[in-house]
Amino acid sequence: MPTFFIIDGIKVDFYYNDHLPPHFHAVYAEFEELVEIKSLKTFRGNLPTKQHKKMIQWAKENQGLLLEIWESMRK
Repeated sequence: MPTFFIIDGIKVDFYYNDHLPPHFHAVYAEFEELVEIKSLKTFRGNLPTKQHKKMIQWAKENQGLLLEIWESMRK
């Protein structure tokens, strides 16, 4: 599971050939949250509130890039 970004201690990871829907793994300390890229909704796990808000704001600004990475990891 490569880490593509680290935002204030929050790792943004993608798995090769991961399941649908297109998503990324946000990892902070012992917490992990799976976030759907298109809707930016969490569908599994959770981060602390402060880190969750920071991650979602960053993801909004980088949705296109996140989707490109997801697609490249599925090839």
